Amino acid sequence: MHLDSSAFVTDPDLVRTLQKESISIAGDRDRVLFYQGEEPTGLYILHRGSATLSIRCRERRIDIKVQTTAPSLVGLPSLMDGAPHAFTAVAHGGAELSFVDRNNFACMIESDTLLSLQALGALVAEMAFTSRAILDQIQVEAENAA
Repeated sequence: MHLDSSAFVTDPDLVRTLQKESISIAGDRDRVLFYQGEEPTGLYILHRGSATLSIRCRERRIDIKVQTTAPSLVGLPSLMDGAPHAFTAVAHGGAELSFVDRNNFACMIESDTLLSLQALGALVAEMAFTSRAILDQIQVEAENAA
């Protein structure tokens, strides 16, 4: 299942605030930002271009791909809860990216209540979309099996 989503598109004010503590990353070619199951090391900010987020669940044979565009925060759920990444993220060639490491992100969130609330808002939108996408895929599979 392949989906296009604006759920990952983030409040530009949140992006600008996070960008202050970020470092630029070359985006001249497709680049794997992280793999499903890896521990989070920080947050990727997609300023321009696009990325594909892939979720694969072998037990249920679910394979979901979400195309996201800028401005997006990639890896926010894992960073917020410290769990391994639930998906693989690949930024496409020509993307403009930056990276905020885990420690800087934690300091920013702990010291700025508004930033914390903005990050939680982005997280809620992303998680709601992802949950709907997975449930839709399960429903489609159930209908096809019937």
